[in-house]
Amino acid sequence: MNSQIKGVIYDMDGLIINSEPLWKIAEIESFKEIGFDFTVEMCAQTTGMRIDEVVNFWWKKLKWNSSTQEDVISSIEEKMIHLIKTKGEILPGVLNSLKLLNDVQIPIALASSSSMSLINTTIETLKIKKYFKIIHSAENEIAGKPHPAVFLSTAKMMKLNPKKCLVLEDSKAGMLAGLNANMRTIVIPEENSNPEWANQSFKILKSLNEFQLNLLN
Repeated sequence: MNSQIKGVIYDMDGLIINSEPLWKIAEIESFKEIGFDFTVEMCAQTTGMRIDEVVNFWWKKLKWNSSTQEDVISSIEEKMIHLIKTKGEILPGVLNSLKLLNDVQIPIALASSSSMSLINTTIETLKIKKYFKIIHSAENEIAGKPHPAVFLSTAKMMKLNPKKCLVLEDSKAGMLAGLNANMRTIVIPEENSNPEWANQSFKILKSLNEFQLNLLN
């Protein structure tokens, strides 16, 4: 296909899988175990961030001594793996968009703030691993989103100029990472939300059901 965009990079949580509510459950339960009444609103403050950065963010504010940050991270991840396997569902339009890109041989990558163990659990549970040429986690990058490292590394692995990449994201941190990487960035925000920050993106879609190949031109 002859288009300006030569590769498409998908985020995972909240874009491919309905995992944002699952993250809230895992975080609330894990913080409750160390004595804090965590709320949905508190969870929303760190949406799209890497889990170690989420835990460190709250440690700086709450300063608990009952458990290490590493223990809290492990607790959240263990709960997430179980929740993905039992409650994970693919979001509307994901499969169709993957098939659409695959049919015209546009390389597809996955770049997520989640760990590789969570990424593998997700794509195996949803049975979509075969569509991705590159799968990359921000866990070993210098920083998670909104830092652009995970997207820049993914573009390098795809052997593409970042300007030739399209990023599909759902969160503000992810959108900023895409923009900071100098990539065309489309936002599919949480259902029934109309966040003002999304106006910075190339385009806003209600769901991936609205994804069309002309967005690559």
